[in-house]
Amino acid sequence: MDVTTNQKTMQPVAAWSAVFALSLCASTLVAAEWMPVSLLTPIADSLHLTEGQAGQAISVSGLFAILTSLFISAATRGVDRRSVLLWLTGITLVSGILVAFAPSYAVFMVGRALVGMAVGGFWSMSAATMIRLAPDKDVPRALALLNGGNALATTIAAPLGSFLGQYIGWRGAFFCVVPIAALTLLWQFFTLPRMPSQQRASAAAAFKVLRSPEVPYGMLAAALFFLGQFSLFTYLRPFFEMVTRVDATTISVLLLVMGVAGLVGTSLIGLVIRQRLYSSLVLMPFAMAVVAVALTAYGSSLGATAALMFLWGFVGTAAPVGWWTWLSSALPDDAEAGGGLMVAVVQFAITIGAAGGGVLFDGGGYRATFLFSAVILALSSSVILFGIFRRRARTNSQCAACAL
Repeated sequence: MDVTTNQKTMQPVAAWSAVFALSLCASTLVAAEWMPVSLLTPIADSLHLTEGQAGQAISVSGLFAILTSLFISAATRGVDRRSVLLWLTGITLVSGILVAFAPSYAVFMVGRALVGMAVGGFWSMSAATMIRLAPDKDVPRALALLNGGNALATTIAAPLGSFLGQYIGWRGAFFCVVPIAALTLLWQFFTLPRMPSQQRASAAAAFKVLRSPEVPYGMLAAALFFLGQFSLFTYLRPFFEMVTRVDATTISVLLLVMGVAGLVGTSLIGLVIRQRLYSSLVLMPFAMAVVAVALTAYGSSLGATAALMFLWGFVGTAAPVGWWTWLSSALPDDAEAGGGLMVAVVQFAITIGAAGGGVLFDGGGYRATFLFSAVILALSSSVILFGIFRRRARTNSQCAACAL
């Protein structure tokens, strides 16, 4: 079947139903990936670990997301994308069951590795899939819905996980992902059309996009942003318990404040990045660096911490929309390859951030972790600023050459 014909002849209602199914899938994956953040302490207590070791649940999912995002196009060459997406959703379901019933740390980490595979595969194909499902004029709207699912899950996953953990335990909280994943699988099965593989992808295809002069700076800045963000974000619960000194209910409220702020930020950022994309990419990590430093100074105050969490969520949750917008602008003709590399870069950064933050947290306390986050975020801002100057200099030199 011709892909373009399939896209144009698909009924609008069916197409949007498939888009909503994938948005729900995005929510499920994000919820499953970040559930450990709000349950770090009970997981550590139950499996006899330190908070830093429990935080490696984020690292292992990130590692497998990296490997999957880089090689899934080559590994599934010739396989219908509908089948690939269904398999990835099925893996999410199996992961939830393994984690919820894990008798040991090893089995728990296997479950986390599986969710990492699903995350890496799904997000590397997400932009290309939306382009194929939605009519050309509605692709931005479809991508916004996908990111909306991401933002919604980011809003509710951490506070809901913390809240449920009080009453049904961390295992019960993780198991809540299972029925949602099953519903998502059924919805996709009935709505996703056939999407034959379009490219003869090689394992090196994702790296070829680095030949574009703008891409290396953007990818490095994105890596630093997510590394800095998640070296702090992963260890918020122990910070709230040890420094702000609040109970589990208040922790849920703080995480909800951050999540709601993120939902607001995600809904508003589109208005800004249309006109000020690069300025936004510079200012967002700088603002979060300031928040990280402020938390080390005012973290003992509940009011100040709540205000800082609102600002952190407002900026941090909206930032991925900016980075995906940058990617679509920098690589408009390489959606799948560019998306694979972006997912790998982000997941690698998250892995290093969670692992490095855990080592610093165990060895030097929260101040070492949070100040490390601030430095890395400031570096992200500096790199993208340097990239802007290089871009302008290259444009000016090209204009001068044309004038000659």
